[in-house]
Amino acid sequence: MGEEGKVVLRVLVTPSGNAESIEIKTSSGSQRLDDSAMKTVRNWKFVPAKRGETAVASSVLVPIIFKLEQ
Repeated sequence: MGEEGKVVLRVLVTPSGNAESIEIKTSSGSQRLDDSAMKTVRNWKFVPAKRGETAVASSVLVPIIFKLEQ
């Protein structure tokens, strides 16, 4: 398809390190790339934020870059 672009996702990470919710902060301009980025990040395991020794929920921005190699 020859599509390239950058998607920035806002991910709410649970204290257990899972992606609880994902929203598009900046779209790539392609629904296909945006959907692929969200599907991929949904399966990632994150290192949760900590307050002292206790893991807490937090939001993080995740950039995903789609670039074709030549």
